[in-house]
Amino acid sequence: MKNFESFLEKIIFSSRWVQAPIYLGLIIGAMLYTYKFAVELFHLCVTVGASTEEILMLGILTLVDISMVLNLLVMVIIGGYATFVSRLNLEHHEDRPDWLRKVDAGTLKVKLAGALVGISAIHLLKSFINIENKNFEHIKWQIVIHVVFLFSTLMLAYTEKILHASHSQIGHHGKSES
Repeated sequence: MKNFESFLEKIIFSSRWVQAPIYLGLIIGAMLYTYKFAVELFHLCVTVGASTEEILMLGILTLVDISMVLNLLVMVIIGGYATFVSRLNLEHHEDRPDWLRKVDAGTLKVKLAGALVGISAIHLLKSFINIENKNFEHIKWQIVIHVVFLFSTLMLAYTEKILHASHSQIGHHGKSES
């Protein structure tokens, strides 16, 4: 029975590799989004002479939005892989991102939520710049969604802070963490 249990545990632990193709798929998605960025940038360059300042600003905000989504993807790909699949051996790599030093599931969630708030803010700003072409109901729902994202992120960050503080206190009192 002990051999069966050991075998089952190895299979369960190895199942984390099922996520690896998902991260590879996200890398392909990031490449597609990079293509979208290049197309948008080319369009801005070609039409800059005929564009109003408002149109140019909306185009630049679109580039910022694409950049933020790509940053989100990179966090999910690297952070998710390192947290849930396999450790990345990057201790001595000169380009290792600082946030990767202390990544865990909770920190990753807070960073992702913060990125979503930033993306939501860009969309809201684009609506405000283009407000004459938007109906009030649409903007109202964007504001509500943004506030929900913001509140959720703050609560998630506060919860993580409490959890990390309680783990630190347990460690300082000499008790083992469970």
